[in-house]
Amino acid sequence: MQRTPALSRLAVRRQLPLGARRSPIEIVATVGTYVTRTQAAEVSGLRTGPFGRWADGVTAMREDCAAFASHWQAHNERVLGQFEAEGLDEDPRTPEIPGPSAAGPLWVVLGDSTAQGLGAPSPDEGYVGQVLEVLTRRSGRPWRVLNLSVSGALIRDVLADQLPKLPVPADLVTCGIGVNDILYTGPGKLFADLRALLAAVPDHTVMLDLPLPTGCWGLIGRASVPYVARINRTIHEVAADRGLPVARVSAHFLPPWSGKFASDCFHPSQDGYRDWTRAVLAVI
Repeated sequence: MQRTPALSRLAVRRQLPLGARRSPIEIVATVGTYVTRTQAAEVSGLRTGPFGRWADGVTAMREDCAAFASHWQAHNERVLGQFEAEGLDEDPRTPEIPGPSAAGPLWVVLGDSTAQGLGAPSPDEGYVGQVLEVLTRRSGRPWRVLNLSVSGALIRDVLADQLPKLPVPADLVTCGIGVNDILYTGPGKLFADLRALLAAVPDHTVMLDLPLPTGCWGLIGRASVPYVARINRTIHEVAADRGLPVARVSAHFLPPWSGKFASDCFHPSQDGYRDWTRAVLAVI
């Protein structure tokens, strides 16, 4: 693994363009919102039925996506401002520059919309916010988080855009990615990218495996379980070869599903993220 340069505010600002990638779920839901707002939909009950509520939920989630991204951007700016005030924006490999732990341990988050907390009532109620609260309470130290995740990110985006922004050193690095690749990336490239990522992340990075859609999303969920399980086997096997810990989201985020999904029926809710939080805390 190559060492990365010190972090700067400018580097963090260079994120993927917000809204540059829409999932098939969002595309279908966007079309659905036009259909459900017709007079025929009102008369037939489609507007107030399950499909109409789901389409509205996806639309609301799209709006949250921008708000949550803005929240973490502002949060990251504050953390980087602290680094600058403490002289930590210089290259931390220089002996006279203290590490981030001088003012509180640093946790760097890599990933997609789940790391943003999308689906929870607020960004701080996703798994990152919940884990941060527990870390601070248990340790009695002022843990700081730098959240480099981007909604809609693919594995290749973490490699190209998030890893290069990783500060050296960090006390904890976590990475949860891959769900979007199921929709956007062919199997050959997905597994190649995944292996490349597992080779590139820093030593001791905590990888998150993917939730298994057992008993949810109907036929699509059941059909996708073997493929997701194969992705998880690769994560566990390659991580074990490198000695990387794996947070077993697949073993914690489980049915019964009632209350565990947000209104788009895709992202976890605050309750769902509690399961993700337990998975991460189990390995750190």
